[in-house]
Amino acid sequence: MKDVDGFGIEVNFLTGRYVATCHNDRRQPEWPPHPARLFSALVATWADSDPPSSAERDALEWLEDLGPPDIAASATAVPRRVVSHFVPVNDTAIVGTKWQDRRANQAADLARQLQRTSADGTTTRKIKSLEQRLAKQRDVSDQVSAVGNTNPSVAQEMLPESRSKRERFFPSVTLTDFEDGGEWRVTYVWKHGLIADTASILDKMLTRLTRLGHSSSLVSCRIVTELPQALFLPSSASTTRLRSVRAGQLADLERRYQHHQGILPRSLPYVDVGYREDGEEKSPSSCLPNTAGDWIVFEFVPGSRVLPMTRVVDVATTLRAAVFRYGEDPIPEGLSGHSADGTPTTKPHVAFLPLPFAGYRYADGRLLGAAISVPDGVDTASRRALYRAIGVWEGQDSGSKLKLTFGRRGAIGMTRLRGPTPLKSLLQREWSGPSHQWVSVTPIALPKHPGRLRGGPSATVAKAWQVAEASVRQATAHVCLPEPQDVEVGLAPLVVGARSVTSFPPFHQSGPHGPVRRQLVHAVVTFDRPVQGPFMLGAGRFVGLGLMRPVGSESNA
Repeated sequence: MKDVDGFGIEVNFLTGRYVATCHNDRRQPEWPPHPARLFSALVATWADSDPPSSAERDALEWLEDLGPPDIAASATAVPRRVVSHFVPVNDTAIVGTKWQDRRANQAADLARQLQRTSADGTTTRKIKSLEQRLAKQRDVSDQVSAVGNTNPSVAQEMLPESRSKRERFFPSVTLTDFEDGGEWRVTYVWKHGLIADTASILDKMLTRLTRLGHSSSLVSCRIVTELPQALFLPSSASTTRLRSVRAGQLADLERRYQHHQGILPRSLPYVDVGYREDGEEKSPSSCLPNTAGDWIVFEFVPGSRVLPMTRVVDVATTLRAAVFRYGEDPIPEGLSGHSADGTPTTKPHVAFLPLPFAGYRYADGRLLGAAISVPDGVDTASRRALYRAIGVWEGQDSGSKLKLTFGRRGAIGMTRLRGPTPLKSLLQREWSGPSHQWVSVTPIALPKHPGRLRGGPSATVAKAWQVAEASVRQATAHVCLPEPQDVEVGLAPLVVGARSVTSFPPFHQSGPHGPVRRQLVHAVVTFDRPVQGPFMLGAGRFVGLGLMRPVGSESNA
């Protein structure tokens, strides 16, 4: 057996187009195809064989240990203009929808009970009883075998012209020729030796892989040892993030399948990896703060979009408490924000960000939703604890509307955002930039009290404003941003829909000698180079204060 110094997986797009949605924006195409997507397609190909081969499984587990690959792909892939399509729902009911929903909810509840019972080591008798009840709930043969007894209105709903339609987007890119011969391809390159037996197994599996992304993205794949020049290279400093795989990816996919069974909503496990284009400076052209990462967004239902942005801390702390309520003890440091001894952590951790309608012509400052921000630096255990807690929370209502309760002050109904939304304030890209200039939408809680900003001798007030400006500069350093070129601070709102700092309730934090009241200010922060977001500044940045918005032509605002 001869080892080869490096190998690649070549993916040829047979139609010259790649159709796949960006995982965090349904209106945008994904390019280049993420390594985690390729791996999942390989796993699906393996699992579809009858029976799945143990040798192929070993090859997949070997592949997942190699780390993120270099990627050779066209840098000039042209995105198609995206328009919405209203598509008839395919999985129409052949029984009454109310009956179907009731049985589906009961089956899902039994499946969760069975999963918990199996994990707890409960007696075989109880497990068998739950399995029998679950099988009975899933058996709908009595509803479809009684010929002639179908409700006419239900039968009519199955006809194409009667089906309900849902808005769908099919973003794609058209590949340009970048190889001799005019072929459209992407090659994933690993600089690892490849044993001939493993190469043969992977190559045979690749011949069965027929699509990547949407079913219209037809591909042919193979192992190659003549490696093209990679264009996209892993780089921890880059602002371009792709989903890659980690050790244990295959086992994680299997565990998740046991839960969703191809029916319930699902998400792709991945590790977030920065990529830069070959030839790009290793230090990126735009700076990335340590608050940047993934967002999990919840949209408030129409009747709950009534709270003003002055309630951001209330909403954030209530959302945080709800997540912790459904989480498992102990809450990891990257989620709780506290180390084992109870002191505040110095590491990046999860933030809770109510999202106001602000920065637009007719903005009124109402809270339209909330995001749970998971910075790139948060550890895997904390991420999994967060995702499990949200899953348990949604499971309580079978994935339906969630409720945030404020005691006697009422409640907010909300749903997790899974697709496109017309509410721009809920889109992460609206808060991401990059931009040279950023403005606060919610006030910044200064980490150091500046003194009296109003009243008193003019020299004292002037000195207090200088301290406030310096404190904002210090806050940018706390999130690993460069020294600002200019900082302007004030008490008045700076964007349409924002509120004066005097409209917000006092913000207190625990101190060594009791609660400490933090001074709130608004600020415009200007850098000498583009800065990537999202980011928040100040002592209240994990509970909705100090949320910054990009300004200027470089942003998506």
